[in-house]
Amino acid sequence: MTKVIGVKFRDNGKTYYFNPKGLNINKDDCVIVETIRGLEFGKVTLVNKEVDEETFQNPLKDVIRVATKEDFKKNEENKEKSKSALETCIKKAKEHELDMKFIDAEYTFDNSKVIFYFSAEGRIDFRELVKDLAAIFKTRIELRQIGVRDESKMLGGLGHCGREFCCHKFLCDFQPVSIKMAKDQGLSLNPTKISGACGRLMCCLSYEQCGYEEKLKRVPKVGSLVSTAKGEGIVESANILKEEVSVKLTGNDEDVDLEVFKASDVKVIKGVAEKNGVENAEELKELKELED
Repeated sequence: MTKVIGVKFRDNGKTYYFNPKGLNINKDDCVIVETIRGLEFGKVTLVNKEVDEETFQNPLKDVIRVATKEDFKKNEENKEKSKSALETCIKKAKEHELDMKFIDAEYTFDNSKVIFYFSAEGRIDFRELVKDLAAIFKTRIELRQIGVRDESKMLGGLGHCGREFCCHKFLCDFQPVSIKMAKDQGLSLNPTKISGACGRLMCCLSYEQCGYEEKLKRVPKVGSLVSTAKGEGIVESANILKEEVSVKLTGNDEDVDLEVFKASDVKVIKGVAEKNGVENAEELKELKELED
């Protein structure tokens, strides 16, 4: 086992592990570390974490030093240079008539590379643009195409709930989200109601999914024939969170109120096959496009 520190380069970015090399480093300190991109300025998010070196595919990179006043100053200068570089890149892309939406730009701490992030429909031939940018900035240029979810993560905004995007505020990694989650939670399969600003399924659908899956194991599906203390009946609706079902008892008229039972108090006589809840193939295709 070896002790490592965790470092983030963006507030909502991933945590990367580094070898502290015996330096006295505290949480929330800023450090200069060696990365595959060169030297980088990052913030320490955890310290003295013991890990097995065999769990890493590549050898751990080292912490060079705790950030000095000069390092903080240079980091701020790089941020300002990045803003200017982004404006220049957007201008040059327009000159080349490239259909690219530039999201962000960043200099590596040692200025050995400038990275431009963009989104676009399909593949873009930006070789001539890279040549122009290299001539202007006199350093290595990298253009990195990102997806719509990463775009929202970088730009931020407000979701349907009125709060800041989860991906921008605190999510470090995107978790898989599927239509099945919306169905399990009894949500409307209207794309406008279950998709975020990025046009993909909302990340928050995954937050309670484990709880719903556990409860669904104990709650009969709608349409099931069940046995209750008052006789047999058909499940007309289910409250998954309360683990209750509304049952129309056999022989009752339509005007008779449904009887509500705890799921644990009914026994399934005949279940029903799971339906996808989608009316037609076009609607199903539209919903599938919301998934990554």
